[in-house]
Amino acid sequence: MTYEELLIRADEENLIVKEKDIPGYGGRIYKNRVAIHKNIPTAAEKACILAEELGHYHTTVGDILDQTRIENKKQELKARIWAYNNQIGLSGVLQAYKHHCQDLYEMAEYLEVTEEFLKEALNHYRKKYGECTAVDNYIVYFEPSLGVMELK
Repeated sequence: MTYEELLIRADEENLIVKEKDIPGYGGRIYKNRVAIHKNIPTAAEKACILAEELGHYHTTVGDILDQTRIENKKQELKARIWAYNNQIGLSGVLQAYKHHCQDLYEMAEYLEVTEEFLKEALNHYRKKYGECTAVDNYIVYFEPSLGVMELK
């Protein structure tokens, strides 16, 4: 989803999103208020940050700022996974393949996410699914490198 689409979704979920100066953070959420750091340079980066904050809205309970606590780290990861699935998912990998994306840069551009976010998501999927996984009539390979094979 684009940053604009995420803003619409947030509004539909009665969340108030503002771009503010929040040094040290890309984004923060408190109850129904989301702050996105106003100096984030690209819409793709803003989308990744807003998606994660929406992930916190859907998956996090309480104050998890203290990341030295295991429970808080787990909740942080849940929010990130929610964002990966919302912004990319295996369906996004397939769509990028069908769109003839040749590398991670093109794939990130097509999906409107940062390359770093895409790499993190693909690493998560590799850990979750292993070397490969079947999706519809395709096999998505994560090792030795990202690839998609259509089953005939």
